[in-house]
Amino acid sequence: MEDNISVAKGIRYYLRDTGHAVDMLHNGADADAALRGEDVDIVVLDINLPDMDGLTVLRRMRARDDQRPVLLLTAQSETGDKITGLDAGADDYLSKPFEMEEFGARIRALSRRVTTRPKTAQTIGTLHFDQTARMVIGPDGPLEIPRREVAVFERLLMANGRIVSKQALLDSLYGMGTDVDEPVVEVYVSRLRKRLRPFGVEITVKRGLGYMLQGAA
Repeated sequence: MEDNISVAKGIRYYLRDTGHAVDMLHNGADADAALRGEDVDIVVLDINLPDMDGLTVLRRMRARDDQRPVLLLTAQSETGDKITGLDAGADDYLSKPFEMEEFGARIRALSRRVTTRPKTAQTIGTLHFDQTARMVIGPDGPLEIPRREVAVFERLLMANGRIVSKQALLDSLYGMGTDVDEPVVEVYVSRLRKRLRPFGVEITVKRGLGYMLQGAA
C-alpha cells in the first residue's frame, strides 16, 4: 500500500519480476478493508496514505491479531514514525528513497518468516502438495510444474471442492487490479489439467462460474 503511484508501480514490477503476485492499493481505507478479507503473505505499508494513515492500518491489523509480516515505508526524516511504527507492530522499516536490491532483501527476510509458520499439507488423488515448499509431489517424487500453474493448483486445492472464479484465479496469479485478461487463466488451466489427469485429479469447468478441483472417487 503506497500513495506515490510511480513508487508503487516500481515495487509492483520488481515483485512480479521476482515471482510474487501483487495487490496494489493507494489509500488506507481500501488497504484496511482488503486486509480483512484477502489472503496475502506480506504487507508493504507506507505511513503516508490518504483516508487512513499507514500506522492506523497497522494498529488495526494487530488489534485483530493479524500477525502477517509488515514492511513499513517511511520518509527519510520521519525517525519518530519509524519508532512508532515498530512499537505498533511493524516487522521492519525502509526509508525512502531506497534501492530495489535492499527492498528485495527485506522482502526475502520477511518471506523466510512466513515459510517457517506451520502449514497443513494436503493430498488429492495420488498427489501430495507441500505448502511450505509450494511443491506438487507424485508417487515417484516432485513434479516439474511451472510456478504459475502451481499457483493455480494451490488456489483450487485450498477451495476444498468449491468453485473458484476465473477472476479469483487471476488475482492469485497476478494480484488484484491486474491488467492481464481472464483468457490467460484458461491457458494455465488447460496445461495444468493435462499434468494432473494421470494422478487421478481433474479440473472441471462450471460454465459461467469457474473451476473446481476434484480427486478420483
